[in-house]
Amino acid sequence: MQLCNVCCEQTPKYRCPTCEIRYCSLGCYKKHKDTCLPVVKPCSYNPEDAVCSEACGVEDLLHEDDIIDKVPLQRLQLLGQSNELRDLLCNPHLRQLLRSVDGAQRKDEAMKAAMQEPLFVEFSDQCLKLVEDGATALTNPQ
Repeated sequence: MQLCNVCCEQTPKYRCPTCEIRYCSLGCYKKHKDTCLPVVKPCSYNPEDAVCSEACGVEDLLHEDDIIDKVPLQRLQLLGQSNELRDLLCNPHLRQLLRSVDGAQRKDEAMKAAMQEPLFVEFSDQCLKLVEDGATALTNPQ
């Protein structure tokens, strides 16, 4: 039996049109709408020309020549397929932390502050694990 993603007590009757989580009541919807994030659908990757067929915004992050460690798009897409990350992102506190880092003027300071939060560290570690394990899986297919 599925439970409401907001209160985790009742059977959900509704689905959020923005992020598609399930909730049980107007009260839960009102709580949820303050932290709601749209669903990010993975874009399709064409290895021949190394661009997304949809405008997914990743190429904006990957064009900087001064970054030594670049994660290939194929590995970044593993993040969108992770149930562990999706579970972590159900936490409204984590989503608010991510928004505050994203919207900060001084991202380096915002990251330092966020890394003091165990939940953010857990999220970061899970992202790195997926990307690093993905590198191993891509170079050593079984």
